[in-house]
Amino acid sequence: MSRKIAEVRPIHARIGNRNQLLLKITLEDGTYGWGESGLTGRDLAVQGMLEHFTPILIGQDPFAIGRIWQELYRSQYNEGGNVIGAALATIDIALHDIKGKCLDVPVYELLGGQQRHSVPGFASTAREPDEVMIDEAKLLVDQGWNCFRLSPAQHYTKDIYDARASIAETAKWMIRAREVLGTGPMIGLDYHHRLSVAEAAMFCQMMPPGTLDFLEEPIRNQTPEAYAALRAQTPVNFAIGEEFANKWQALPYVERDLAQFIRIDICVVGGLTEAMKIAGWCEAHYVDIMPHNPLGPICTAASVHFGAAISNFSYLECRDTPVEACGFDVPEVFVDQIRLDGAAYPVPDRPGLGVEVDESRLLPPTPVAKVGRPRLRRPDGAVANW
Repeated sequence: MSRKIAEVRPIHARIGNRNQLLLKITLEDGTYGWGESGLTGRDLAVQGMLEHFTPILIGQDPFAIGRIWQELYRSQYNEGGNVIGAALATIDIALHDIKGKCLDVPVYELLGGQQRHSVPGFASTAREPDEVMIDEAKLLVDQGWNCFRLSPAQHYTKDIYDARASIAETAKWMIRAREVLGTGPMIGLDYHHRLSVAEAAMFCQMMPPGTLDFLEEPIRNQTPEAYAALRAQTPVNFAIGEEFANKWQALPYVERDLAQFIRIDICVVGGLTEAMKIAGWCEAHYVDIMPHNPLGPICTAASVHFGAAISNFSYLECRDTPVEACGFDVPEVFVDQIRLDGAAYPVPDRPGLGVEVDESRLLPPTPVAKVGRPRLRRPDGAVANW
C-alpha cells in the first residue's frame, strides 16, 4: 500500500447560504481526508496559499503531520498571519482525517485518546436584546443548555454603529436577563471587537458583578497591552482568540493571564497540531478552551475530536440550536457528520473525522463582488469594526 500524497484539491463552493473553502487530500491508494478553512470571506487568499503549498505536499508521507506543519510554516521568509494559519489548518485537519482512516481509529485517538464521552455546546440567541431574547434564553435553559451567549444591541446592523448607544441599551438588557434567568446558567456576550478600551470598560461598569460570566472579544486583540488595561478596570471574564493564527499570538494572552477562556478556531489557528500546543499552555495556567465554531461540519468534527482529547475544555460554539438556524450543516452535502444530541455532541467512534461530503451537491461559489461582511460606520461617518 502506498502512503504518499497524490493530490491536494481546494474546493471553493457555495454551500448553504455562503461560500466555503474545503480541501480534499488524496493518497496514491485512494484514501482521502477533508479539511476546511476558517477565514470566511477571504477564501481566495487561502486558496492561493494552498496552491503555493501543494508542490511541497505532493509525494510526502501524510503520517508526518507535525513535520509537514513545520516545513510549510518555516520554509518561506514571511511566515505567520491568518492566511497561512487557515491554509495550514485545512491541510492539518485533512491529514489527521487520513491518518485516522488508515489506522482505523477516530482522530481523538491521535491526540492522546478520549477524555470525555460528550462535548458540551453553547448556544447563541439570534436577535437584538429584548423580551423575546430572554424568552429564547429561557427555552434554552428548559432544554438543557447550561451555557449560552446573548447579542448586544446593534449586533445585526449593516450600516451605522453607535457604540455608546449600544452599550447603554445592552447593559440594561443583560441586567434584566440575569434577573429573569437566575444564577444557574452561564451567560456570555459577544461584542465582536467593536469597542474601544474605554467603551468596553464603561459597559462592564454599568452592570452589577455577576451579570455576565464572560465577555467575548470586546476589543481587537492585536495589542495585548490594551487587554491588560481593560483587565485592570473590570473583573469580568474575557473570552478571546478566534482570530489567533498560531501559538505565538496566543502566548501573551495565556502567559499574562489576560483571558479566562481561549476561543481558538481550529480552522484558523493552524489546525489540530497547533491547537493541542495552545491547550497545553492553557492547562498550565488553568485556562479553559472554548473553541470558535461558526463554520461547517468539518470544523465541528475537528473541534469535537479536539474537545474529546483535552482536559481543560469548557464549551463548543453551536450555530444550529433550538433558537438559531444558520444553515451551515447542509445535510445534503455533508451526508455524514457529527450531530448534536440535546446540548452536546456525542464523541464519535468512526475512523477519521467522521464526515463525508457528497461532492456532486457542491455548487459554484457566489462571485466575490457579491459577498462580504457589512462595512460599518460610526454616526460621524468614521469606519467602525465589524
